[in-house]
Amino acid sequence: MKYLSKAAVFFIACLYANASTIYPIDRAQMLQGGRFDFKVEFDEQIKSGGFKILINGKNYKDIFKKEGEFIENEDGLNASALVIKDVFMPREGNYKVEVIVSGKKDEVNWHVYAPAAKPKAKNVILFIGDGLSVAHRTGARILSKGVSEGKANGRLAIDDFPYMAFIGTSGTDSIATDSANSMSAYMTGHKSGVNAMGVYVSRAKDSLNHPKQETIGELIRRTSDKSIGIVSDAELEDATPAAVAAHTRRRSDKSEIVGMFYDIKPEVLLGGGSAYFLPKSTPGSKRKDEINYIEKFKQSGYTIITDAASLHEAKKADRLLGLFHLGNMDGALDRQILKNNVTKKFPNQPDLTEMTAAALEVLSKNKDGFFLMVEAALIDKASHPLDWERAFYDTVMFDKSVNLAKEFAKTHPDTLIIVTGDHTHGISIIGTVDDSKQGDMREKVGVYADAGFPNYQDKNGDGYPDTPNVSKRLAVFFNNFPDYYETFRPKLDAQFVPAVQNEKGKYIANEAYKNIDGAVFREGNIPRNTDTGVHSVDDMVVQASGAGGEAIKGYMDNTELFRVIVDAMALGKDKK
Repeated sequence: MKYLSKAAVFFIACLYANASTIYPIDRAQMLQGGRFDFKVEFDEQIKSGGFKILINGKNYKDIFKKEGEFIENEDGLNASALVIKDVFMPREGNYKVEVIVSGKKDEVNWHVYAPAAKPKAKNVILFIGDGLSVAHRTGARILSKGVSEGKANGRLAIDDFPYMAFIGTSGTDSIATDSANSMSAYMTGHKSGVNAMGVYVSRAKDSLNHPKQETIGELIRRTSDKSIGIVSDAELEDATPAAVAAHTRRRSDKSEIVGMFYDIKPEVLLGGGSAYFLPKSTPGSKRKDEINYIEKFKQSGYTIITDAASLHEAKKADRLLGLFHLGNMDGALDRQILKNNVTKKFPNQPDLTEMTAAALEVLSKNKDGFFLMVEAALIDKASHPLDWERAFYDTVMFDKSVNLAKEFAKTHPDTLIIVTGDHTHGISIIGTVDDSKQGDMREKVGVYADAGFPNYQDKNGDGYPDTPNVSKRLAVFFNNFPDYYETFRPKLDAQFVPAVQNEKGKYIANEAYKNIDGAVFREGNIPRNTDTGVHSVDDMVVQASGAGGEAIKGYMDNTELFRVIVDAMALGKDKK
C-alpha cells in the first residue's frame, strides 16, 4: 500500500475530528424520567443558531421541551456551548443524538430503560468497604476467625451471600479511579471523572457548573416517600458519602456538599466531618462563612448527637444527625485495641456497628421503606499509607456491620443487601513473618511451607485479635508504594507515614522508621510527587442477598449497580 500524502492525512484527520463534545456521553444508560443536564461544547466560537441538534432525527427542543442557554463564549475560551438543565427522556428506547456544526457531525448513542413495574424490595442497604480488595477480606477472616490445617475456623458475614459479580471501576478520563467518580457511578448510573461526583466532567471552570446527573438521594426524594440514611466513619463530606447527594467537579468542595445534604435532608446522617457544619467563628470550623448547619438541621427537626453514649437517642428520633469528629473518625485498632493517643481528642466515638444499628432503628420506622448507605472508609485510609493492620481491623468492623444488616433482614425479609467497594488496592498476603527465625527481617518472612500459620489470639471472643503485635504475623505487602522503610511490624503508636516531603517537594522515605531493627529501604515504583500507595484498577467484587440481588452476576460496569438498586425499589415514577 502506498503512503498517503500529507494533504490526504490532514483531510482525513479533519474529517474525523470532533467538532463538539456531547453530555451525556456515548453509551450512557439512563432511567426513563431520570434528570440530567444536557450540554454540547463546540470546539469553536459560533453564533446562536449556527448548529443543529437532532435526537432520533427530531429537533432537540421537541424532546426536551426546552430551548436551553446558548453561551457564545464560554468562560473566555473562544468556544461556544449549549446547556439545557434538568431535562429527562420521556420514553424508554435507544436514541441517537447528532450535533451538526460547521459541516461536521458528531453523535452519541443513549439507552433509556423504563422503571420497574413493581418493587422487589422495600429496603436497600448498600455497604461500601472503601478500597475493599480480596486481600482485605482474606486478612479479616484470618485475623477474626483463625485458620488451622488449611481451613478457616469460621466465616465472615460477607462469606455467605448468594449473588456475586465483578465490577469494572474505570471513569470517563482514566482506567484508574478514585472514590468520587466510582461511587458516583453507583449513585447516578452515569460515569464521571477523577475527583468528580454527580456530574459529567466538562470544560467549565466553575467546579459547581458541570452537567449534573440526578443522584439516588434526589431520585428517592422526587419519586418516593422512602427515607434516606448515610453512615460513614470518614467525614460525611468525603467522596463516598457525598456522592449520595452531591454534584461537583471537585470533591474538595466540602462546605458546599454540606449544603447539598441539607437540600435533600437524609433522615439519618452519622459520621465525622463536623468542621464543615460549624460556622467559621467556631473553633475547629473549616467553613469560610458563618452558616451554622448544625443549627439549621436542628431547626429542621433533627436530633443532634456527638458521642457514642448519645446513640440511644436514635430510638426516639425521626431524624438523626450524628457528628463524632471534626475530621475522619478513628479506626477500630486504635479505639478498641491499642487505646493510644490517636483517640485522645475524641475519646467517645461510636463504632461503625453502633452507627449502623442506630441508622436502622430510625429508618425502619418508615412504612414505605428506606435506602441506607454504610461506608467503612478507614479501610482505604489505612491502605493508602501501607498500614495493612489498621485496614484489616477495620474490615473486621465492616463485616460486623454487615452482620447486623443480615440480622435485620431476618425480620425484614423485604430487604436487599449489597456489599462491595468503590475501588481496590494493590495488596496481597504472601505468608507470615516469624520472629523466631534467625537472620534479618527478610529472612523471617515465610512463604509456601515455611509460612505455616500466624498466632493471633482472640481471648475475649470479640472478633478482633487481642493485639496485632504477635510473634508470628501475616506477611502483607502492597504492589505500589513511594520510597519507604519496611519494618515488617505493626505501627502501635499511630498510623504509618511511609514518606515525607523534602525541600524539593518530592516524597522520600520517612527516616522516623529507618533505625527500627531490621527495617529495609524500598525504592518506590510510583511518581515521586505521590506520598502514599494508590488505587488499583483491579475489578471489584460485589455481593448481594435478598430480592433484586439476582441481578448481581458475571461482569458488571459500576454504573449498572445503580439500576439494580433502582429496579429493586421500583424508583422512577414521579410522585407528582
